[in-house]
Amino acid sequence: MGCMRSPTPLLSGPLAAVDMGSNSFRLEIGQLQHGRYRRIDYLKETVRLGGGLDADGMLTEAAVQRGLDCLRRFAARLAGFTPQQVRAVATQTLREARNRNAFLLRAQAVLGHPIEVISGREEARLIYAGVSHLQPADTSRLVVDIGGRSTEMILGQGRTPLLAESFQIGSVSLSMRFFGDGRLTEAGFRAAQIAAGAELEEALQPFAPSRWDEALGSSGTVGAVSQLLAASGVSDGRITPEGLRWCIAGCVQAGHIDKLRWPALRADRRAVLPGGLAILYTLATHFGIQSLMPARGALRQGVIIDLRERLEALRHAHPEDVRDETVRELQQRFAVAIDQSLRVRTLAQALYDGVANGDAHAESRRELGWACDLHEVGQMVSHHDHHRHSAYLVANVDAAGFSQSQQRRISELVLGQRGGLRKLDPALSNAAFAWQTLCLRLAVIECHARGAIDPHALRLERSGRTARLHYRPDWADSHPRTLHLLREEAEAWSRQGPLELRLPD
Repeated sequence: MGCMRSPTPLLSGPLAAVDMGSNSFRLEIGQLQHGRYRRIDYLKETVRLGGGLDADGMLTEAAVQRGLDCLRRFAARLAGFTPQQVRAVATQTLREARNRNAFLLRAQAVLGHPIEVISGREEARLIYAGVSHLQPADTSRLVVDIGGRSTEMILGQGRTPLLAESFQIGSVSLSMRFFGDGRLTEAGFRAAQIAAGAELEEALQPFAPSRWDEALGSSGTVGAVSQLLAASGVSDGRITPEGLRWCIAGCVQAGHIDKLRWPALRADRRAVLPGGLAILYTLATHFGIQSLMPARGALRQGVIIDLRERLEALRHAHPEDVRDETVRELQQRFAVAIDQSLRVRTLAQALYDGVANGDAHAESRRELGWACDLHEVGQMVSHHDHHRHSAYLVANVDAAGFSQSQQRRISELVLGQRGGLRKLDPALSNAAFAWQTLCLRLAVIECHARGAIDPHALRLERSGRTARLHYRPDWADSHPRTLHLLREEAEAWSRQGPLELRLPD
């Protein structure tokens, strides 16, 4: 069984992105044809998920219900979409929430599609993908996105992001902290700007004005302030230090959030405007941004573009996307023995092809391959218990293209390459993960001598939850140490595993 191919209609048909932000949830349905992006539909709801984090970092039930209600409406619009056509991502609030897993279980059931929590740097990369595709240019750019609980900054040229960072400060969190009682004062804005400056200070040199030619803003905050300035005749929509001072003065004059009456300011934007203005003014003054223009692209379009590239990759016999490049860079950074990882990958995927049946798709096979590629990165830390070091590194390293959710799955696979199986509970309750784990462990055993192997020596068959391993008697006679390890492996699965591994009599 080879890699699954993506049918052509998926590439020419509509794709959907769900962006579960800290302030708003968005559903974008778009189409990419001949390199051009066309929006088909766009839904947005102010959910204020980030405002529902309590002092203990837990999402309140009221915030959870707001999120679920919105996703239920999104699910109705997505009726008829296949899993391959939809990608849902969650950002800073769910990176922080201590009860995110419980929320995600409920949210995925309502939406009907998996939800990936992405890292701040991955969010920044996808934002730049959306901006650079919808607003192409060859100039050096600074792209800024002020979200509800995080702010992303990206330096890029053309379609290539050169530096991407995420900072844990946003319009919702700053507004709640310094303007939570609704009062708008000069002292409040000064304190908010100091807090924003402290968070962004480490970015001063990497994002210095000498490193970019133009600045773009991709977020609801930038769009709202741009519309406000244009509607009031202060500018043509450009955000400048002078324009921001005018906005802040207007807020202070109003004295309270409820008294903000600018015609271009939507009611649902009032409560988070002060924090957004404080961040924008800090960015303008600290980073020398004399003119910030709203960008046409954003995270949601970047997600669709990235999904399209993944589907395009699956058309090829050996699919590759940005994640494969990331894995190669990690192998180089951690001085992985490439010949050994390739031996393990080749054998593990061959075994998996024999048992995957219909419940696995190409992505599961690729995840297994990436786990093989990275299963020894922890040897850079220590040879002792290297699988634990490897799992930690895979789970926590910045890895472009991977969501935090996918990194955790691959990390758990890497952790399971050797040793007892109990440490993988409850992950092994997922049948696909259990089969991936078994194939990785068998491949590591076969390749334990770190030399050339016969890739056809082992063959795996599946019968329900029973895995039957086949090998020739003459091979077993000439590999007594490997046979010993295989028998120990069968005993391990009989004691702790959800599968039964049977060897020839």
